[in-house]
Amino acid sequence: MLSSSPLTILCIASYEKGHEFLRECKRQGCTVLLLTSESLMNAANWPRESIDDIFYMPDVNKKWNLQHTILAVSHLGRNRRIDRIVPLDDFDLETAAALREHTRISGMGETTTRYFRDKLAMRARAQFAGLPCPDFVRLLNDQEIQDFCGRVPPPWMLKPRSQAGAIGLKKIANEHELWKSLEALGDQRSFHLLECYVPGSIYHVDTIVFHRTLLFCNVSRYGAPPMDVTHQGGVFTTRTLPREDPQSRSLCELNWRVLRAFGFVSGVSHSEFIMAGDGTTYFLETSARVGGANIAELIEAATGVNLWREWARVEIAGEEGAYSPPSPNGEAAGLLISLARQEWPSTEEFKDAEIVWRMNKQWHIGMIVRSSRPERIEELLGEYSARIRETYMAYQPPPERPTH
Repeated sequence: MLSSSPLTILCIASYEKGHEFLRECKRQGCTVLLLTSESLMNAANWPRESIDDIFYMPDVNKKWNLQHTILAVSHLGRNRRIDRIVPLDDFDLETAAALREHTRISGMGETTTRYFRDKLAMRARAQFAGLPCPDFVRLLNDQEIQDFCGRVPPPWMLKPRSQAGAIGLKKIANEHELWKSLEALGDQRSFHLLECYVPGSIYHVDTIVFHRTLLFCNVSRYGAPPMDVTHQGGVFTTRTLPREDPQSRSLCELNWRVLRAFGFVSGVSHSEFIMAGDGTTYFLETSARVGGANIAELIEAATGVNLWREWARVEIAGEEGAYSPPSPNGEAAGLLISLARQEWPSTEEFKDAEIVWRMNKQWHIGMIVRSSRPERIEELLGEYSARIRETYMAYQPPPERPTH
């Protein structure tokens, strides 16, 4: 319950994300402020009926000057009491943490935020906590890199430390290719890390945590690894696992070990793990936000739980309030998305009753299917993926940085 004085929530969004978060904050009686990129002024379709005021930061490629942002929010705070600062996208986590530190508003600070943005910090913390993760090396000292190459056979993965998803990832076949890549990075070398390439099945675990208590956990399995889809083309797919599945239970437990080790207190998280051919499960990465690529819609289709909405409720409850999530449904769901050759592809030829969501996005095609039978989800994802590859699928090289 809110106090007689409505909370003011400042949402930080350099990209257009989190419409349902904004709507839920307004439904709960909050004053909702949005700080976003100037380049989105005429491009984004924000739910303005749920936003009390929008402020814009000058940006180049969605990058804000942090000192200017601190000054802007400090000025805003002169005549508005700001109770919460919430980043709606991965790329806004550091900005929100710096603003919280400067204004002394409660929430995740800069040190903990590192564990949810910086892949090298994730690896080092996981290793310290005894969590299984791929062998890795920081790209700082040449001798350390040579020792790693002598100890860990290729291929290796070269990763930007603070990008999201599969953006900027590069598979390295040998040491000669590695040193050429490091030379090309120049001064940006230390902002990357190198790790062992582990083939296997990739899973994502999406959770709600409140006051250091795990309240909701959903496990899903990708089809082709997202990196392969991004870099080689294909249909992106993922499907939920039944809660009683042994893999689901073990991944929820492992993910909770990760979040506890990283100091996660309250909020939503999206983590990824890989199960190697020998059955070993490795931690890949985590984040303090709702999963992208319409994963929130997938989870809502299967469980009835909207992670954006629940995240808003967790933030509103804060350190002193109470929160309990809705009871999840027990259905299975699957998601598939592809770039399309058609500007506005029609999905009318897909007529199965299990379809509960259709993507409406330029140059994309996508659907979510739901059933009480997981095997039916597998059947539909296989059939639809084949039809989309034949009639709709397009491919373009991945961008160096996010574009939306």
